[in-house]
Amino acid sequence: MDINTRMFESSLISLAPIDYEKDAEVDVRWTHDLDFLHRLGVRPARPLSLAQVKKRYEQIEKDMDEKKSGYYFTVRLQEDDRMVGFVQIHWIEWPHGSGHIRIGIGDPQDRGKGYGTQAMHLLLNLAFNELNFHRLSASILEDNPEGLRFLRRFGFVEEVRRRQALLRQGQRLDIIHLGLLHSEWSPA
Repeated sequence: MDINTRMFESSLISLAPIDYEKDAEVDVRWTHDLDFLHRLGVRPARPLSLAQVKKRYEQIEKDMDEKKSGYYFTVRLQEDDRMVGFVQIHWIEWPHGSGHIRIGIGDPQDRGKGYGTQAMHLLLNLAFNELNFHRLSASILEDNPEGLRFLRRFGFVEEVRRRQALLRQGQRLDIIHLGLLHSEWSPA
């Protein structure tokens, strides 16, 4: 990595800390989007209030400061500083150089514009070149083929498939766990 490379900025987006006032209002809207919440994970979807989102932000920052167990960044557009998503490294195991990632672009009209791709490049660069991780993992449900293709584009490979591990809306779904080793990562 060149010393002049910007670690938290790309041509379209930047990774930034949480802004409690501006971001919470946007995040509250996302908690009302069932499709977005289902794509993020296995927890039951529920709408949150402004106070609940701010409390969640406080917990995220507390964990980052005290437990040193994760990193959380908002994804903001370079052109107007609008938050369009987030990236996260959590479940960090420092002795083993591993962590688990999550990425989300909130509003459907912001998807497919390259924001997630650039955010993932920045996140992988941070994890492998700055934090010196050996491996990253990610989990996704089988009913999210776009997300699965997205992860595979970056070199993630399926490692474990927990068959019919989740019951959602009357349907049993597989949870797919993927991994990426530093040696397999190809920075673009």
